[in-house]
Amino acid sequence: MHYDVIVIGAGLAGLTAACQLIDAKKKVLLVDQEPANSIGGQAFWSFGGLFLVDSPEQRRLGIKDNKELAWQDWRGSAGFDRLEDEDHWAYEWAKAYIDFAAGEKYNWLKSQGINFFPVVGWAERGGSLAGGHGNSVPRFHIVWGTGPALVEPFANKVLNASEKGDITYLPRHQVTELITEDGTITGIRGNVLENSIIRRGEESSRVVVDSFEYLADAVVVASGGIGANIELVKKNWPSRLGTPPNSMVAGVPAYVDGKMLEITERAGGRIVNRDRMWHYTEGLKNWEPIWNNHGIRILPGPSSMWFDALGNRFTAPNFPGFDTLSTLEAIQKTGYDYSWFILTEKIIEKEFALSGSEQNLDLTKKSIKDVLKRVLPGPPKAIQDFKDHGEDFVIADSLKDLVEGMNKLVGSDLLDFLHIKEQILARDREIENPFTKDAQITALHGARNYIGDKLIRAAKPHKILDPSAGPLIAVRLNILTRKTLGGLQTNLNGQVLNEEGNPIPGLFAAGEVSGFGGGGVHGYRSLEGTFLGGCLFTGLQVGKYLAVAHKYSSMT
Repeated sequence: MHYDVIVIGAGLAGLTAACQLIDAKKKVLLVDQEPANSIGGQAFWSFGGLFLVDSPEQRRLGIKDNKELAWQDWRGSAGFDRLEDEDHWAYEWAKAYIDFAAGEKYNWLKSQGINFFPVVGWAERGGSLAGGHGNSVPRFHIVWGTGPALVEPFANKVLNASEKGDITYLPRHQVTELITEDGTITGIRGNVLENSIIRRGEESSRVVVDSFEYLADAVVVASGGIGANIELVKKNWPSRLGTPPNSMVAGVPAYVDGKMLEITERAGGRIVNRDRMWHYTEGLKNWEPIWNNHGIRILPGPSSMWFDALGNRFTAPNFPGFDTLSTLEAIQKTGYDYSWFILTEKIIEKEFALSGSEQNLDLTKKSIKDVLKRVLPGPPKAIQDFKDHGEDFVIADSLKDLVEGMNKLVGSDLLDFLHIKEQILARDREIENPFTKDAQITALHGARNYIGDKLIRAAKPHKILDPSAGPLIAVRLNILTRKTLGGLQTNLNGQVLNEEGNPIPGLFAAGEVSGFGGGGVHGYRSLEGTFLGGCLFTGLQVGKYLAVAHKYSSMT
């Protein structure tokens, strides 16, 4: 059984590469350890946010964006500081990705039948200087239909080609070894796993029923990162972010275990930037979990007050939605692995959204009628369900009762009612005027200058202790694992490099396993919407290269 190309992983990166190879009429084998109903991997569960530059949606909203501004934001966020070595190819991939996001990406996606929600989101706002971290303008384009709609055209193409015999797709095939011959990767070996009838996202059986071996001219590793492997996350945890959290919730299913990284490293592939990772600070414990330790992220608007576990308000740039890793560092340096939002009913009904396709069924099911309900009084149904059933919410009519409930939730008396009251009163005094020295309130006024935020993401400024805005709400925020920012170092063709910086013949990588390109295209920080886009871009680049190459093993 000899193929032109074997692709390991049926997530978005692997599917994108496979689709290019199908068009080129290559003989392709696609293997994945999960059942067929998990095709699309993590992308299926995503909110479907994509980073685009100077899109028609931006222009219609009066957003002035261009490639130079996007590149300024990317460099300021990435903070590349290993350019002579680990960041060399990451930097080249970053430049190429900005060209893609400002160029062919939009029309290419439209050609796949992918459309966008008309309001562009403003993620990772930064909160520093112009040349620092963050998006200077809104760039977060939500796919109409969220993650499932993004996956659909690529998955359908692969499944249809499989039915016609134009590609071989083998679920429940777990790769355990890359076959090497004279320094060239020539195929894969592994285990055939028993059939596992589960819901998408649930942990599948690892019972082995057979083994396999397949040969190919090229092997593409597109297996994802380490987000569900909590022990590996802790092992790679950078000291700059404090000590690893004792407790984290998992933002990805159990199959995101990082095993192919280790297998590829054993075959000679070089892993770089292991200490770079992306975890969210606004995680909720899912009251209706699909996978073990299932966490859901709040995508917050700019108004909630953010306190550490001791009741001290965070300072700039550690405001909701501004600088994820700066806030993560600040939380971890408190010695506790959780923090708090304090807000009002008026804030939650307009500013809270939840990550994940299953938490946004109005968008996922493309129901205009249900989307329009978001402007009605009260929080969206998914938020209300968490308020009613989630263990991280405390609701009270008075601040004293709220603080007592917060202490009861964590089983301690860390929070002092008077200390928190003083900080909230100080903030509320500043809300009286359109001008203020409170940086978060200034940012809130700035957000409402953008029509998209004013309509659906930023509540009208009001006092937290205004009884008419109540009841008061406190939300315990957990650290939520998500993305691996480092990975296999690759050149711009997606060829995996060895420790000497030379391409390993026959070996390629795409998606998160390659740090979304080059072993760390994001550097230290993401601008959001770039994870799904990174899967698409790396898969596209590798697929295009292999589609026209004739003898992959000899190419350097």
